[in-house]
Amino acid sequence: MTRKQKRLAIICAGAVVLGLSATLVLTALRSEIVFFRTPTEIVNDPSIANGRLRIGGLVNQGPVVRGEGERVTFAVHDTEHELKVTYVGILPDLFREGQGIVAEGTVQPDGTFTADTVLAKHDETYMPREVADALKEKGVWQGQGETTGATR
Repeated sequence: MTRKQKRLAIICAGAVVLGLSATLVLTALRSEIVFFRTPTEIVNDPSIANGRLRIGGLVNQGPVVRGEGERVTFAVHDTEHELKVTYVGILPDLFREGQGIVAEGTVQPDGTFTADTVLAKHDETYMPREVADALKEKGVWQGQGETTGATR
């Protein structure tokens, strides 16, 4: 083999190793590369509730209970199941009943979700694509036209 062929072989071998490494990492993280989980996913597979995660859904029309200080308790649903959420902090200005939200935190042993971050949609037409798709599947989509959520 000439020097040029050896160099080309080393570069090709490096590219193959890099490709395999990327494939293995993406395969291992496939279930973790999710914007959020719905209450139904958490109820159907409690094992995903171990550790930190994001939940998404609509705020129930029921009460949003304000407790001591900045403690707020509300429920999030996806038309099938609901999950009680506790949050300590100031809620976003656009937070209200029937609103689509994403909350980040942990599921407690009693099934309550303790959030440390709550995000609400930014205008009247935005809804995360995953929430809109889930609502369309359940037949309760009330939006007009195409989903204007973030691209995947």
